[in-house]
Formats: sequence, structure tokens, C-alpha cells
Amino acid sequence: MAAAAAPPIDKGRIARSFGRAAGSYDSVADLQRHAIQRLIEQLPADLTPQRIVDGGSGTGLGALALRERYPQAQLTLLDLAPAMVRHARARPPLQAAQHLCADLEAVPLASGSVELLFSSLALQWLPRLDLFLDEAWRLLAPGGWLLFSTLGPATLQELRGAWASVDANVHVNRFLPVDQIETALGRHPWRQRRLIPAPLVRHYPSLRALTHELKALGAHNLNPDQPTALTGRQRITRVSAHYETLRTATGLPASWQLLLGVLQR
Repeated sequence: MAAAAAPPIDKGRIARSFGRAAGSYDSVADLQRHAIQRLIEQLPADLTPQRIVDGGSGTGLGALALRERYPQAQLTLLDLAPAMVRHARARPPLQAAQHLCADLEAVPLASGSVELLFSSLALQWLPRLDLFLDEAWRLLAPGGWLLFSTLGPATLQELRGAWASVDANVHVNRFLPVDQIETALGRHPWRQRRLIPAPLVRHYPSLRALTHELKALGAHNLNPDQPTALTGRQRITRVSAHYETLRTATGLPASWQLLLGVLQR
């Protein structure tokens, strides 16, 4: 059976959620650091970009890695959440960079002005991936590169299954099926185009530890059709009991369907 499409996304709600998480984000961002490192490893060895944009830059973790690799490049950080922009701007290595509070679907930069567009774990929050890819095509100079990481629909499948044992509501973020991502990537005639699976499983000591991390990241349930009523203690206990049946010697597993996109204009 084909995976269901991800529901519409409220960008304002996304910005508020991640803005509230700006202060706690780095303390629980191991997955983000892993995704950034995997993406950095995909950069062409001979690439020397003059203009780099980090789209959905968050607290600046990706920009720090880009600054270290390309110290002479002009670096622009862009995020929709004002609190994230302020947090990144306060980092000494990034204070000389350009910081923009803007939408990835409408970047206020000139066409053909970017040699590297980098975006790690941001695209899954966009309402329209195709609009971002149109914008990426516009921004990139001929021969320029788009590198991104995003999440597929198998992400947090264990938590989703635990909730499904209790009710039919949407309690866990849903992401685009891989075939829909591939279709969106095919909108433009990229010279090179790869979507690389890079799945991983992280382990947590408890369900509370996992949900605490998601909340601290600002990435708890952001689906527009999530239940509005408070979740009862009894139901949480049932969810936890179901999840406990999956426990291994290293803890409760949580799958992350990480995908890496590498495209050249």
C-alpha cells in the first residue's frame, strides 16, 4: 500500500515552535549534528564556493561546519524563526555572516547568485517542497550545488506504532513519501541528482527521554490535524507499555529515515 501523503503544514506554527526551542536546541541536537556531518561528507572535494546559503539554518550548527570548511566564502544564514536567527547571530564565528529571517520558498537574494545552497533537516517542515526546489534552481548559478538532508515517512515508526495501539489520531509528525520527494527533484534538469538513504536508529532510556528531546528540538507533533484535547495519563501509560515491548539492551529504538540530497545545477 502506498504511503499517505504528508498533511499540510502551518509555517507560522513551525516558526513559533522552533523559536521557542532556540535556547534548548543545541543541548539535544545529536541527530542534527550527525545529519550535518553526513551532508558535509557529500560535498565535492574540489568545490570552492564564493557564496553559500544555509537554508533553515536554525542555531547555526550547519553554518559553523560550512564556515570551517570554507573560511573565505560569503556565508548567508536564513531561517523563518526570529529567535533562531538571533541565536545564530550571537555565535562569534558567525557574527560576520549575513543573517536573514526569511522563507525558504521566497529567498530575498538575486537569481544565480549562490554557488552552494545547504539545508540540513529543514525541508521536511516545508508545505511545498516543489516551491523550494523552484527557488533553489533560481538561486543557484550554473554548476552550483544544492545539498540537503531531510526525513522520510519511516521516521519515528516505533512511536507511531505505539500510539496506533491506543487511538487513530495523529500523534507523530508525518513526512513525504520518498517517491514524492524523487518526483519533486525531477522538476528541473539537474546535471547531477542523487537521493541517498542514510537511515539510523537511535536508542533512548525511556519514552519520556525521546519526547523530551523532540520538544526541546521544537520537533514534537506539528501536524495540523493533531488532537487538540490533552493526552490523558492512562493513555500515555498504554503507549509507554507498548513501546516497552521494543526495548533492547541499548534502550528504546527510534528510527530516523534520513535522506541526503546532492544536486548540481
